[in-house]
Amino acid sequence: MMDLIAAFQLPFLQNALLGAVLVAVPTALLSCFLVLKGWSLMGDAVSHAVFPGVVLAWMAGLPLAVGAFTAGMACALATGFIKERSRVKQDTVMGVVFSGMFALGLVLYSQVQTELHLDHILFGDIQGLAAADLWQTGIIGLVVTLILLAKWREFLLHAFDPAQARAVGLRVGLLHYGLLALLSATIVGALSAAGVILAVALLIAPGATAFLLTRSFGAMMVVSVAVALVSSIGGVVLSVALDSAPAPTIVLLMTAAFAGAFAHATLKARRLGAA
Repeated sequence: MMDLIAAFQLPFLQNALLGAVLVAVPTALLSCFLVLKGWSLMGDAVSHAVFPGVVLAWMAGLPLAVGAFTAGMACALATGFIKERSRVKQDTVMGVVFSGMFALGLVLYSQVQTELHLDHILFGDIQGLAAADLWQTGIIGLVVTLILLAKWREFLLHAFDPAQARAVGLRVGLLHYGLLALLSATIVGALSAAGVILAVALLIAPGATAFLLTRSFGAMMVVSVAVALVSSIGGVVLSVALDSAPAPTIVLLMTAAFAGAFAHATLKARRLGAA
């Protein structure tokens, strides 16, 4: 235990803990809206679709965040465009679009000499975060968090009933594309710390776990953030203790939290049924 405490006196592990917190809060809040709106696969799609944007931005000498955000929005807009003009369901369209864009990223990556490491893009490098990474993640996370907290009622009504949202005078199109923009920005902020795989888990698991345990949206957001924070911080600490990779360890903890919530909800439903 003393060795573990001493390890976290190292600056790079302190940065890893801070990065985990900065990523966990906005992704957990956003996951609540994605789960309620049925957009969990959209988070998966946009997370994978940023890959070619990252490679193209590196080739053009642009900030990687610019390429990632552009590619993420392109994926989201392409999904909506194809869905509105065909009989194919949205989940099918998202599967085709994100797999195609991710494959494009892999082809581009294999054709250029780049300092980018594929493992860092897929799994993040939370133990290698620099001050610039933390600032970028923190600023994006703060902006996303403030917008979601300020407009959560509008986004919630849009998630449940877009027709009612339009009837009461809300700008449904702005809410729709605004949520997509927040999703893309959140993934960009999480990319350096979390990578593609962990970003997907953070955008789905906390909200899904909280959905099973709560009955109000306010409580759902609180529980979602708590699950993400405990899993992220615990995953970093446990990865040091076990000498494992942080990102997969965090994902395993979130998966365990979801499994526990599912078991609790199932047992509760059986008890109520028996009564």
